[in-house]
Amino acid sequence: MNQITYDDFEKVDIRVGKIIEILDFPEARKPAYKLKIDFGPEIGIKQSSVQAVGAHTKDELLDSLVCCVVNFPPKQIGPVTSEVLTLGFKNNAGEGWVLIQPKKDSIDIGSKLG
Repeated sequence: MNQITYDDFEKVDIRVGKIIEILDFPEARKPAYKLKIDFGPEIGIKQSSVQAVGAHTKDELLDSLVCCVVNFPPKQIGPVTSEVLTLGFKNNAGEGWVLIQPKKDSIDIGSKLG
């Protein structure tokens, strides 16, 4: 395991956003969704692609909160520019990633992990 310093960790800007739109992403190599995520007035609405098919349904994810890295450079994934990295863990019960989802009533969108 590679170790990083606390200073390295502080450079990663992880924020909570609310999924406001979710679409199928049939052009992706692995099953994925296209997301629009609202991070509030400071950051605004960003796009992301996430391989959560099999771990989450679209209905389950819509209007839910997710944790994302917001300060990586955009990444082109087929026809989609992913502007944030949506965080999750590999699903050991099947396909897809289990997303990190804070409870809606416990945190405001745009909040920073600290």
